[in-house]
Formats: sequence, C-alpha cells, structure tokens
Amino acid sequence: MAVEVIMPKLGVDMQEGEILEWKKQEGDVVNEGDILLEIMSDKTNMELEAEDSGVLLKIVHQAGETVPVTEVIAYIGAEGESVEAPSASAIITAADGQSVTAPAQPSKEAVAEVAAQPKEALGADEYDIVVVGGGPAGYYAAIRGAQLGGKIAIVEKSEFGGTCLNKGCIPTKTYLKNAEILDGLKIAAGRGINLASTNYSIDMDKTVAFKDGVVKTLTGGVRGLLKANKVEIFNGLGQVNPDKTVVIGDKVIKGRHIILATGSKVSRINIPGIDSPLVLTSDDILDLKEIPSSLAVIGGGVVGVELGLVYAAYGTEVTVIEMADRIIPAMDKEVSLELQRILAKKHGMKFLTSTSLSEIVEHGNQLTLKLADGTEIVADKALLSIGRVPQLKGLENLDLELERGRIKVDAYQETSIKGIYAPGDVNGTKMLAHAAYRMGEIAAENALRGNTRKAHLDFTPAAVYTHPEVAMVGLTEDQAREQYGEILVGKNSFAGNGRAIASNEAEGFVKVISEPKYHEILGVHIIGPAAAEIINEAATIMEMELTIDEVAQSIHGHPTFSEVLYEAVMDVLGEAIHNPPKRK
Repeated sequence: MAVEVIMPKLGVDMQEGEILEWKKQEGDVVNEGDILLEIMSDKTNMELEAEDSGVLLKIVHQAGETVPVTEVIAYIGAEGESVEAPSASAIITAADGQSVTAPAQPSKEAVAEVAAQPKEALGADEYDIVVVGGGPAGYYAAIRGAQLGGKIAIVEKSEFGGTCLNKGCIPTKTYLKNAEILDGLKIAAGRGINLASTNYSIDMDKTVAFKDGVVKTLTGGVRGLLKANKVEIFNGLGQVNPDKTVVIGDKVIKGRHIILATGSKVSRINIPGIDSPLVLTSDDILDLKEIPSSLAVIGGGVVGVELGLVYAAYGTEVTVIEMADRIIPAMDKEVSLELQRILAKKHGMKFLTSTSLSEIVEHGNQLTLKLADGTEIVADKALLSIGRVPQLKGLENLDLELERGRIKVDAYQETSIKGIYAPGDVNGTKMLAHAAYRMGEIAAENALRGNTRKAHLDFTPAAVYTHPEVAMVGLTEDQAREQYGEILVGKNSFAGNGRAIASNEAEGFVKVISEPKYHEILGVHIIGPAAAEIINEAATIMEMELTIDEVAQSIHGHPTFSEVLYEAVMDVLGEAIHNPPKRK
C-alpha cells in the first residue's frame, strides 16, 4: 500500500512550505532515511528524509510550488503500484480485509464507516483480538480495541497492571515518598519548624500495607476500566498456539488477531551463592517487613539506585555494585556522575563501579559478596537488580523470530507471524510502562485496521525518581557528538532558581543539546526537583520538532522549576539572563 509524503509542520507558526528541490525523482528507489527533497518555510531551509522504503511512485507537487502543511506532496510504495489520488487520501483496511478510501487524517465518521464494514460473524469463544497479558501494553491494547468496536478478550495470569503497577514503578514510588518525608524532617528545624522530638521509627508492617493498598486501588481501577469497555476477562496462564487459539486451563478461545503483552521478569545471574534466601529480587524486597542494617545492591541501574535510596533513608548502610564506570550508565554521563556524588554526600550511599560480582557466601545469617577486584562486602541482605528480560512463558508453541531473547517486531508491532503482535517489554524495544502504553495502542489499531500506524518511540522520556530526580529524552551528549560531530550545549543550574532555593532543592541542572545548523533539539537531560515532570515538556517540544529559536519565544511562569529548562534553551544561544556571560 502506498505511503503518503506530506508537507511537514516544522513549527507552531508554519502554515505552508515551498518545495525548493526534489532530490529523488519519480521511479527512483528510496530507502528510509534518504533525503527526498528540500523545502523552505518562513524560518529556514530543511532537507526532508524518507520515513519509508520503496519506490517514489508519484510527485504531486513540483519544485517551486507552495503547499499547505499536512498536504500530500508525494507517494512511496512498491514498484509497479498505481496511485490514483489527486488529493490527500489513504487506504484504510477494514477488519475483514476490505479497503475503503478515506481522508489522510481519518475523521471519526470515516473510522466508524471502516469499523462498520461487514465481517464474518464471530462464535461465542471467538474474538477480533485476544490480548495475552494485562500489563500496560495489554490493557491499553484491549481498551483501544474495544473503543474501535472490536470484540476483545484479555488473559491475565495474576493481577492487572503488570510489573509497573504491582512490582515496579508504583510500589517503588510509594516507598520513595517515605524517603522524601524523612528528608523533610531533617531540614525542618532549619526552616523554623521546631518538632517536639526528632525521634521516629519505621513501622514496616504499615509501610507494606500502605503500599499494598495503593496497588490494590490501581489494579481494581484497571479491571473496572476493562469491564466498562466490555472486554471479556479470563484469569489464568494463557498458552498461545499458532492457529491463534489460546488455552486457559480447560477453556479454549480463539482470536482473529493475537496481541502478546506478556511483559518481563527479573533477570538473574549464574554465580555461586546467588540462590541464598538473603539475596532478594526487586519483587521480594517490596514485601520485606524488616529493615536490614546493611544492604548490598547488585546493579546500579534505575531500580537498584531507587530502592537503595529508600533503605539508605531508613538508616541502612547501602553499597551499590555496578559493572559500568558509573551508576545508571544509560543516562548522560555528566548527570549520572552528579547523581552519584549527591547520593553519596547527602545519603551516605557507597558506590563500587567498574567491578563485578564473582561469588556470594552465606555465613551466620550474613552475606559476604566477593568482587572481581578482590574487594569483599559484608551485608545482612543483598538486592539483585540487574534488569529485566522478556517473559515468554505460554508462548513456547509459537515459532516466533527472536532477537537476543526478545520477540522481534516491526514498526507496526507485528511479529514474524502475521496477525500476531507483541507490544511492550516482551519485545525489548523500550522497557518503560509509558512506551508500552503507546505500543499496545498501536498494536490494537493495526490489528483492527490493517498495518497503518507505526510506533515512533525516539522521544520517549525516561526518569529516575531519586532525590533529586533525574530525567532524559533524546540523545546524550556523548551520543550527539558521535552522530553529529559539532553540537551546541546549553546549561542552567537550579542553584539560581527562586523556587528551588525556597524549597531547599537547589541542586542539579538542566542540559539542552542542539545541532548547530537548524538548532534542532537533540536531547534534554535534567537532574533536580520535578525533573520527571519537566521532561514531558521537553519530550513534547522534540516530538513537535520545535527548534531552539521557537522555544525561546515561549514564556515560562515564575517562580517555577521549569524556568531552568527555558534558561538552558536560551544558553544554547548564549542568551540566558541568569547565567554568567559565556567566554568567547
């Protein structure tokens, strides 16, 4: 099916663009990433890359023409494919495989018309989509499928909400709030709040119970949403077969399409002593009802550092062991090292980097962790936190193409088996709940409409909920220099931000990375208060392809933490008011 090339909207004020030159001509082979044409808006010239591979079938608007934004200017498709579309149009595939012509941006009426196309009746145990797994990707896919008029079933072996809600993001953030409260107690006297006593104790029974209550509220909410959308729920492990049947105990159901959203599980390492009951996974430690005097964290990634901080706030002596040269190595190096410095200084956490674990010895209800560099760490408990791997249980009968233990999918989230999709952690693309939401939504739409929507995840934000928080979107400084060579970097510190100073949170900074030609934003990195919130603004800016110059025209409220993002953007131009002048 031919793919449209449209006149892009390069900025909030752009209404039309002039085609300066076509770099490819009708009949030319085009690869994804090839330069197709050069356009000019009221701000700048820009080369446009092809988003798909194929043959340039038809050029609708020639060089010299001025075209409104979002209007079709060309078509790319298979060799020999005919295009009969003088105006912007797209082919939408109905659930039964029939095709209808609809506007390039389908209206609600057009979508309804497609959904209403006649299709073969479904039996009692047959569904348009059977979703296997009730985590973020799964329940999003199920509800989106129901919104589009499909008959949907979902199979979940335990609780809805997946790892994030039950054993990851939400429970961890509940505990991190406790750590934040304890931090507040420490600074209360300096702010004029004199407590009758500074003594406190931690009731872990109540802590765990509160966490469980939060989780129960949210899992019940997900189940309620599924029922409200008339998604049929099956509880139990689903065994999926190549003929798109799913066996749950003695029950067999069948889907026209299958969405595998089985998520991920804790990764383990095979070293002597790793099976000691004193070695806890990130799942286990969330139900721990005692506070160990010492804790060794095996792995300095997001979960390890977050949970390590929780127990450091409780008074536990925490040592983090990380193979890389710094904690959370996927983050920008400057941000990662600053977080490591702050956590060591403010919370007393110890970090052993550039080393690995070779053996664990249990003796006298304690652990001795032997490291590759000869160091030995003695601790009451150890937390194994080296990441997660796809959960493939129940999928053994499928001959799916895998890549390093992950289900291989295309941009439409479809696997090597036609009609079977695999969004979320199970494909290992972006193991984040919010990325799984988007992938699940896209998988459902493609299952019911035909493969018409791709997953674009380049500007997915990521955050670490430590104190201070850390967040990022796009390329790190090292990655940007490797890909672009010359780059521009702007920074601004929370040390000069009014709200941060008033809140006792004046540590950290925002870094903005740009390329020098068009001032396109390549990456944003934050360490400081509300970083996980501010990064969403940065992700939206990058998704909308706003340039540094366009963001510079915005006005940020005062006093707010987000002013630091604005000042960092201005610093790219050398115009930040609250930064010292840059040396020439």
